Amino acid sequence: MTETVAEKLKLLPEAPGVYIMKDARGKIIYVGKAVVLKNRVRQYFQHNKQHTAKVRAMVSHVADFELILTHSEVEALILECNLIKKHRPHYNIALKDDKSYPYVKVTVQEPFPRVFLTHRVAKDGARYFGPYTNVTSVRQSLKLLRRLFPLRTCKTLQERPCLEYHIRRCLAPCVGKVDTEEYDAMIRAVILFLEGHTSDVEKELRYRMERAAEAYHFELAARLRDQLQAVQKVAERQNIVTGAGDQDAVGMARSALGVCVQVFFIREGKMLGREQFLLSGSEDESDQDILTAFLQQYYHRATFIPREVLLPMALDANEQAVLETFLTEKKHGSKVHLLCPQRGTKRDIVLMAADNARKHLADEAVKREQADAQTLGAVRELGQYLGLKNPPMRMECFDISHIQGSETVASMVVFEGGQPKKSDYRRFKIHSTEGKPDDFLSMREVTTRRYVGLPEEELPDLIVIDGGKGQLSSALEIIRGPGQHADVPVVGLAKQFELVFKEGESEPVVLPRHSQALYLIQRIRDEAHRFAITFHRQLRGKRNLVSILDHVVGIGPKRRQALRQHFGTLAKMQAASVEELAAAPGMTRPAAEAVYDFFLSQKAIRAGKKAQN
Repeated sequence: MTETVAEKLKLLPEAPGVYIMKDARGKIIYVGKAVVLKNRVRQYFQHNKQHTAKVRAMVSHVADFELILTHSEVEALILECNLIKKHRPHYNIALKDDKSYPYVKVTVQEPFPRVFLTHRVAKDGARYFGPYTNVTSVRQSLKLLRRLFPLRTCKTLQERPCLEYHIRRCLAPCVGKVDTEEYDAMIRAVILFLEGHTSDVEKELRYRMERAAEAYHFELAARLRDQLQAVQKVAERQNIVTGAGDQDAVGMARSALGVCVQVFFIREGKMLGREQFLLSGSEDESDQDILTAFLQQYYHRATFIPREVLLPMALDANEQAVLETFLTEKKHGSKVHLLCPQRGTKRDIVLMAADNARKHLADEAVKREQADAQTLGAVRELGQYLGLKNPPMRMECFDISHIQGSETVASMVVFEGGQPKKSDYRRFKIHSTEGKPDDFLSMREVTTRRYVGLPEEELPDLIVIDGGKGQLSSALEIIRGPGQHADVPVVGLAKQFELVFKEGESEPVVLPRHSQALYLIQRIRDEAHRFAITFHRQLRGKRNLVSILDHVVGIGPKRRQALRQHFGTLAKMQAASVEELAAAPGMTRPAAEAVYDFFLSQKAIRAGKKAQN
């Protein structure tokens, strides 16, 4: 215990609040809350055999701590959740990848609201639904919503209807094709749908359909009928699992991978969906503490609070009271109950959630085993097949790309531990062979630029040359040159059958057809080829753009360069107006008109040729 900690322990107040533990570097390593800070904080620094290994490790690193006093434990809970989310302390139980969970946003604060996916929740007046762990399922839900309700998707209201209107996926509020009342009714239905209240959606759609038919607005009535039928089909696929009401059922499971918590969403007695969450920092914690930490963090940022939360075990009485108060306040005074059902349908739902949590952990274990086989396992296997002293943990692969010697480029991709390390990728524009195709000379240039003078400690464990014996020999001339690298393994990879040529051996190494080593070699070869082709196409596109502009009067090298940098692609430049062309650096109105007229004439020529054919 440091002197700073010892002095602060004497001054602890008997009040609720949050305590923030810091290490010697001032980094926050743990955040907690307490009803009485004096009692809770002192417990950490007393010699208690009941402390877990995690608590003992945390306390050994505490060099200082801070306190934030609050009026109640509920306020302390909210502050604790905010601080954990912001600082992600090492010793706190935390939802993994918390910041990446998506939400569905309904922009009710703007005219003719939109519905879209977002990862950021802001206090901007919009409605948010989530969080969700499965981005694919969220996108499918949004796709369904857009089929049911033709809402606008554009960020700003346009001056004329877009393609979405013409294919009947938008009602074109931008030009007054739909009035505010009808559009707002759709938004209310969307919100009810996202909340899981499909019966309310059906009632509203049926009421509006009947009113529209009575008023002889048959086109609107038909549209509402189609929406009603679609919502009914969705509702038919949902099974009734409990009585009426909104509930969340929480199940939990543990394995060597960690803790998985599964939440089932039950709305109006119907099972609507589920989400699963992995928790880190929970190895030495009790199930009760893990469940409490999860409930605090999850419902702190949840956008919908149900009437009941069904739990797999009872919580500490004080913690449960605080959580119920917090959830009730967040639900705007509507009482929320935390229940641990012992029998009946509710208990069955909790057990089913736990079963699904166990299955998720089992599936995750299989995935990790497969991933290990495809990465580190494949690296070890490749090292054995090639007879290397050590597994090639870092591999660098080279490829050459050109068209008849023009715009010749080379790529270098890096795999570490069997996975791409894109931050270390490099690409080279080859100068020695411009205008003539010579892969051997190109390979000598790129290996010279990469390896001549490179310190031994920066060498990879294996160099892969995409090509046969010729390219391998060219690379070895440089890598094994005077004063260069004598020990780094270098192999060549034949393009057709993935035959691996080793230095000094006439016969290639044939990797087994379905081995992970072969798949690894194929992945690194394909990645090198992709990276080289992409760079080659970029250079070729820039060259074509410049050559086309050579024919425009008044456009010299500087303006060609400015246009290329401003627009990036030929397609964007061709689609630009005179005003947009004139806005490019160095351009004038006459020069912009010359470019615009040139592209216009080119379109006319192509149209004429097409008509003749």
